[in-house]
Amino acid sequence: MFFRTEPSTLTVPAATGILLCNLGTPATPTPSAMRRYLREFLTDPRVVEMPRWLWWPILHGYILRRRPAQSAARYHAIWMPEGSPLLVWSERQAALLRQALGTRGHATQVEEQTPVHLRVAMRYGAPSIASRLDELKALGCTRILIVPLYPQYAGSTTAAVTDAVACWMRRVRRVPELRFIGDFHDDAGYIDALAARVRQAWQTDGPPNKLVLSFHGLPERMGEQGDPYPAQCRATARLLAARLGLPDDRWIVTFQSRFGNARWLQPATQAVLEQLGSQKTGRLDVLCPGFVADCLETLEEIAQENRATFLNAGGGAFRYIPCLNDDPAWISALADLVRRHLQGWPAGCSVDI
Repeated sequence: MFFRTEPSTLTVPAATGILLCNLGTPATPTPSAMRRYLREFLTDPRVVEMPRWLWWPILHGYILRRRPAQSAARYHAIWMPEGSPLLVWSERQAALLRQALGTRGHATQVEEQTPVHLRVAMRYGAPSIASRLDELKALGCTRILIVPLYPQYAGSTTAAVTDAVACWMRRVRRVPELRFIGDFHDDAGYIDALAARVRQAWQTDGPPNKLVLSFHGLPERMGEQGDPYPAQCRATARLLAARLGLPDDRWIVTFQSRFGNARWLQPATQAVLEQLGSQKTGRLDVLCPGFVADCLETLEEIAQENRATFLNAGGGAFRYIPCLNDDPAWISALADLVRRHLQGWPAGCSVDI
């Protein structure tokens, strides 16, 4: 155990920090960068709950030898000029959130001596949670709000962020006051933003024959052991369908991104799309409410791979509805969520200036 040598912050005004956290991304769409990212991601026991003696030979003997090149090609297909879509959208969300909270540049002067600093971090890859916490601490942040950008709580996502923060805390001598947002799966602003996103897509040609709400999957045993994720996904879907006024036969919840041989949450997105295609469904729309920013799982897995599955099975028209990304309704909802969780701190819940 060692503690970091920390410069004195007595001359730095006390500040409040906000750290937006998302899952992560490779630095470039190349096999070498993908290998580094996958190694960090798949060695986290929150992500793969298997005994190390069993998992290590599979990971190092097979996955890290074969998967990087395949995954790099998938990332290359959706890479943006500015970089990885997940990081690009997360940074844009942060920039817009600064404006919504009344910030100018990287900090706002809520009260004369109470600036607020906002940063974005990735749980895996860069910029890391530890490096961003170091930045906020160096800026004088004695209070930090951690905002995992996962609407539905899961041990493999939200708790993994908490683990990274805890690991950083063990190496810091003076630990700031910390708050965490656990989930916002039923937040009214978030549901409203999703509904507005869908209605915008339906403006020209109306609702589809079926709306598929695809969430990232998890092994079923995680839910059986107390993870609230499956129930929260279905609660989000029910609230969204009610907000849209959709009858039960016009929408369905599915789970994507199955990995490994364990039994995962059902029904599987790909299987449902293949079935709907074989039934000659005229038009299908797919939304991924569990992702607030477009990424590999939405842009490649859903909008490309699963689109082909539906059409090749005989389906009619397929439309992927983009994630919330930089949608104004979502930024407003995120700002309200942050304000509520800042209440009682010097920044207060009204940081508009």
